[in-house]
Amino acid sequence: MNLSFFDQFSSPYLLGIPLIPLSLLFPTLLLPSPNNRWVTNRLSTLQLWLANLITKQLMTPLNKAGHKWALLLTSLMLFLLSINLLGLLPYTFTPTTQLSMNMALAVPLWLATLLTGLRNQPSASLGHLLPEGTPTPLIPALIMIETTSLLIRPLALGVRLTANLTAGHLLIQLISTATVTLLPMMPSISALTALILFLLTILEVAVAMIQAYVFVLLLSLYLQENI
Repeated sequence: MNLSFFDQFSSPYLLGIPLIPLSLLFPTLLLPSPNNRWVTNRLSTLQLWLANLITKQLMTPLNKAGHKWALLLTSLMLFLLSINLLGLLPYTFTPTTQLSMNMALAVPLWLATLLTGLRNQPSASLGHLLPEGTPTPLIPALIMIETTSLLIRPLALGVRLTANLTAGHLLIQLISTATVTLLPMMPSISALTALILFLLTILEVAVAMIQAYVFVLLLSLYLQENI
């Protein structure tokens, strides 16, 4: 029983072929088809409005040098948002529940922000490792602590996204299993658990959107420190 609950997080295969690339490419079906007009229907209008809103939110704390990252950060936000929401549909697989994928996104982007700071303003970037006015005996310890906190950032990004989505999917499966099991024995209790399941599903939709936003927002804040 415990193993079956975690089977939903195992990488799906069909005839020995991994289906993760297919699930990663599936959000591209939501993109509008090429057309001579900018706005073709209400869906395209909604997508453009959402992309514009996300770009404004992410680029507000950044200066003009950071606006070069607008396309990358907005695309990453829409990509994670689409995958997280599509993963809530029945009989689907959520790639962002895999720590390996989230780390593959977090580490290169965090490293890019770090290298940007070291290239453009090396003194200021290295100055973050030692706060101003630090007593001399504490300098080695503080440098080690700040370096550790700097290196742990990509791990925190990946683990936060993985843990939140995994916990939500497990709760949904546990409560749905309880609802089906209690239906023939205690219909009233089953109806109550079904209501809880409905509320939890709404919460998970919010969590899927919030976690995608938090992932990209933290990357933009890391970028702000280095430009």
